Amino acid sequence: MTLILSLGSILRPVQEYGVGPEQVLSLMGYFLPITLTFVLPMAALFASALVYGRFASDNELDACRASGISLPTLVYPGVALAIVVSIANLILSFHMLPYFVHLAEKSLKADAKQILFRNIQRRGYYKLPTDSPWLIYADEARPESDTLVGVVVAYVKSNGIDEIYTAERARVTFNPHDKFNEVQIYTENALQIGSEDGGAFSVEKGAISTEFGPLLGDDIKFKNINEMKRIRADLMLFHPIEKLARDTNAQFTAELLAQEIETAIGAEPNNYCKLHSADKVVEFTARKITAGDERVKLDEDIVVVESDSSGGQPPTRFRPAKAALHIEGDKLAPTLTMDLNNVLEEESGDSKMRYIIRGLIRPSNTDVRERFGTENLLDAIRQASESPVLRKGPSGELMKREYLLDNEIQFTLLQIRAEIHSRLVFGVGCVPMILIGIGLGIVKRGGHLLTAFGASCIPAAVLIVCIIGGKQVAENAKSTVVSGMALMWGGLGFLLLLAAVIYHRLLKN
Repeated sequence: MTLILSLGSILRPVQEYGVGPEQVLSLMGYFLPITLTFVLPMAALFASALVYGRFASDNELDACRASGISLPTLVYPGVALAIVVSIANLILSFHMLPYFVHLAEKSLKADAKQILFRNIQRRGYYKLPTDSPWLIYADEARPESDTLVGVVVAYVKSNGIDEIYTAERARVTFNPHDKFNEVQIYTENALQIGSEDGGAFSVEKGAISTEFGPLLGDDIKFKNINEMKRIRADLMLFHPIEKLARDTNAQFTAELLAQEIETAIGAEPNNYCKLHSADKVVEFTARKITAGDERVKLDEDIVVVESDSSGGQPPTRFRPAKAALHIEGDKLAPTLTMDLNNVLEEESGDSKMRYIIRGLIRPSNTDVRERFGTENLLDAIRQASESPVLRKGPSGELMKREYLLDNEIQFTLLQIRAEIHSRLVFGVGCVPMILIGIGLGIVKRGGHLLTAFGASCIPAAVLIVCIIGGKQVAENAKSTVVSGMALMWGGLGFLLLLAAVIYHRLLKN
């Protein structure tokens, strides 16, 4: 049963990710202990029902009782088996299952490059896993040189394709991190097509960098008990929450930056906002400033003056049709990139389709944590959302991110509690489940040997249904946690009551 279920478990990685033959064998080794968590109780139930059924049907039970051996003494080996299986199940579910899931994820992450290239060879495209918005198409994939030929990379958002990058060829590299792989795509002769601009612009090499997230999913059900306790104490240790918090912080930063730029420029047309990098100073003005998706958009009468911070070169004055400041890099300490489109250089009269100024340092008062005097990002976001720090109020995008973050935090806390209780109920439930199998094996001695096992599967199924239903109720924010827990423990109570009834009948007879 363990082997069959393990084969079924690896079908999804094989079909979805196209893992190779060597990877299949290693995954089999990792999934065997995982499926053993669910198979072991059923195997013990089958063994106890069959052995005690045969023991009773051959009149050995009657012979023992006639010799003065009591029923509890005869059931003692079955009780010992039930306790051993219960302890083993608790150890497997709380410690071993998460450990082997982590090993399987680590194995898949090590093969991430082959998974990407293999999928492109098979289907012509690959969607990067989990929440990554990037979809990669290629006419040809050459894994031996890490190269893609005839490349189209699309940035897909909920409402459609936002940006498209095309290139003659691209080289793909993977930088491993603890929780994900960073994918970098270095392009040759690349063009970017933006949905808003409607035109194509040449882009620099290495313009695309994103996460190659967990392939098996970063879920509470794959965490051991110590990890769940640490996550409950510090929610930023859970990657889905950390990612949403970073995204929300980046959006806060963009909206605070837009507000600071508006304050610096003011109503006067000759006022400029100043930003600097390690070697440059950038002064700019615009009539209209708006905060977008992790960016600040500049429109109408835009003037940008770029000068050398050392003063060694004369300043260059640009008049772009459109401009934007993008949040880039680490979202807890990001840098700014100024992107100018349809640029006219006043001194020379030259025009450019695109001009990019990277590495600009944001003002310190746009740091949400610094504003509220806390190192805890979640606490800073909560305080920022409740305070009037944004004079115009939060944008729809920021409110959406705050809502998603709050929901993820609430759901994670509910899921931790539900997961701990469900594992406890299933582990402890092995004892009455096996005892019921023993009792029914004795009761059904006159029937087929498998009759007792079939009958004892019904209360086992009731327990599993109660656990699954209780978890769903407990994880639902609209319902009370107590009702979900009551349903799970109620299933265990039903098994204990049924076991008491069966053994009362046996002792009475």
